[in-house]
Amino acid sequence: MGLTTGQLELLVFLSSALALAFAGVQTLLLLREDEGDEKMRSISDAIREGAIAFLRREYTAVFAVAVVLAVVIALAFGITGNGPRLAVGFLFGAAGSALAGAVGMLVSVRANVRTAAKARSGSLGGTMAYAFRGGSVTGLSVAGLALLELIGFYVAFGGDVLEMVGLLFGASLMSLFARVGGGIYTKGADVGADLVGKLEAGIPEDDPRNPAVIADNVGDNVGDCAGMAADLFETYVVTAVSAMLIAYLLTQDGVQIGFGTGFVGKFPTGVLYPLVISAWAIVATLVGTAFVRMRPNGTIMGALYQGLAATTAVGVVGLYVLDYYLMNANLGVFVATVAGLLVMVFIVLLTDYYTSAKYDPVHRIAESAQAGAGPTVITGLSVGLQSVFVSGLVIVAATLVSFTAVGWRGWWVFPNGFLGLYGIGLAAASMLAVTGMIISIDAFGPITDNAGGIAEMANLPAEARAVTDPLDAVGNTTKAVTKGYAIGSAVLAALALFAAYTFAAASKANVLWTSFTANLTIDNPLVVAGLIIGGILPFFFTSYLMNAVGIAAQAIVFEVRRQFREIPGILEGKGKPEYGRCVDLVTVTALRQLAVPAVIGVATPLAVGFVLGPIALAGLLLGVILAGFPLAILMTVGGGAWDNAKKYIEGGHFGGKHSEAHKAAVVGDTVGDATKDTAGPAINPLIKVVNTISILFVALIVAHSVIHF
Repeated sequence: MGLTTGQLELLVFLSSALALAFAGVQTLLLLREDEGDEKMRSISDAIREGAIAFLRREYTAVFAVAVVLAVVIALAFGITGNGPRLAVGFLFGAAGSALAGAVGMLVSVRANVRTAAKARSGSLGGTMAYAFRGGSVTGLSVAGLALLELIGFYVAFGGDVLEMVGLLFGASLMSLFARVGGGIYTKGADVGADLVGKLEAGIPEDDPRNPAVIADNVGDNVGDCAGMAADLFETYVVTAVSAMLIAYLLTQDGVQIGFGTGFVGKFPTGVLYPLVISAWAIVATLVGTAFVRMRPNGTIMGALYQGLAATTAVGVVGLYVLDYYLMNANLGVFVATVAGLLVMVFIVLLTDYYTSAKYDPVHRIAESAQAGAGPTVITGLSVGLQSVFVSGLVIVAATLVSFTAVGWRGWWVFPNGFLGLYGIGLAAASMLAVTGMIISIDAFGPITDNAGGIAEMANLPAEARAVTDPLDAVGNTTKAVTKGYAIGSAVLAALALFAAYTFAAASKANVLWTSFTANLTIDNPLVVAGLIIGGILPFFFTSYLMNAVGIAAQAIVFEVRRQFREIPGILEGKGKPEYGRCVDLVTVTALRQLAVPAVIGVATPLAVGFVLGPIALAGLLLGVILAGFPLAILMTVGGGAWDNAKKYIEGGHFGGKHSEAHKAAVVGDTVGDATKDTAGPAINPLIKVVNTISILFVALIVAHSVIHF
């Protein structure tokens, strides 16, 4: 095609601008819709005020830490060196992740009441389309903001991808705080509200008599919307840069990569290619959104999957065209990028199978609930454990295919390792390219969940609940799908980041890459030490998150019991609960509890690197990936299955609501709440934080570690 580097950069920029413009137009169309009656608006206002208050307090605390860290980074890497650039990138990465979360949440807290108002018409298809429109604002905003920052810093730093590592660390750290803080908030409120409301008082979910009901609805936004958007912004940025970084380090070291004239000097097409893939994916996502509509006698999930299928199909066509014109029609590159898309498809389908109320795994959990809470928990764990194996095989297949395809050197010849690593990076970048559509489907969940809560609290007619209830049930599955997608992409991205770390460490130690990696053997005690520390880190990290949810839930339980006891007439519907007390209580608890896990994620790789050296740190990075992936899948999929097993029983199976099976399923759901929405999703940013901070500080670690390489 003969496009220059400048022209490619312009196309990427225009694509990011297109995504943001589309999100802006969709927002204007959303806000034109009816907000319902006064009671609905007052409930929505309370949810919005609580969500904004939490986000304001969380961001104030996090940015105070970020400013201090930026100063440390600038000083650590030298005022006259690249320290200022790394520090600026760090601040922009943190700000971009925070902005992505805030935009998504602010749209969701306005779309929820309008979705509930729309449901009064009794039109399931029309209400679904409106809720998805709200989700698409979040999806396109995240993709557009991430791509804008990536191309902006690439151009500003003259194509030096190593100086973009600060951007990664900032996005990863903000994502960690957002996922942890939002997760503790949402599940502390949810579990506390369920335990007292459903089990003790025997009142329905989202009942206005429950003092924790507003806090619970606020949690859907700060955790499943703001936290999720910040997390996937970071995943998008880290994944793209990981592939760019491998190509950049290879070309800097003089490795010849046979993609025709693509690799030239400091601005290789191979370095920009992951961004070009992401740019095309925005176009594919815009096309896909037009296909999200319910057919006559169709299903909600089927309508959402139509959009995903259209996005994927357009994406594959675009990948072939891009490969033909920009990568000299290299078949291996095309295969690797398609492999990434197939990972996305299989992870989505597998997560749907294990968490949807349509299939056997959820039915088995619901059936076991007839025997009590113990069998419910045990069966849910078995479902989560089983899902790990199949999901792991998908990742293994994609890794081998992408590595071999790009590194192919002919039969009976082992693939070129340098090129193979780039292939893994391309697979990860391709998988993340459809983030816009995946987030659109995910953000649909909190909107419909809140809409159902508003419909319940505002006593909307039965025809409205007949619309919001099935939308809410599907929303649980879409949220589970995104969590599986995020952790699957995190593994591929982390493998690429690990490869980039080994290149950077070898370069800073002034040795050949093959010499550095030759030390990464099982008979090296430093590698074994790093592997073990990395393997236990996700368990230690998530232990604090599970405990934090327990502490927050306990505080809510005691507060709700106090109000039931001290405020006359609440359960009779005559007294007014003090909703604000619960909102404030869980906010303070969540912010207090997020500090220790965040410190663990940042301090552990630095401690291992500076004490045991870069070889041990390489082992730690592998250990975190190997242990973090199965633990995250177990927690997110198992938790989603518990949740939908409860909803399956509430739909009239095995005795329905208020039955003994339902009570047991609520217990399983409370366990799953902490795993699927707090501990499990937080492993994703943990893996990325550990990798990005290792690359950022690799030069200092090589120069100043106690045990030298």
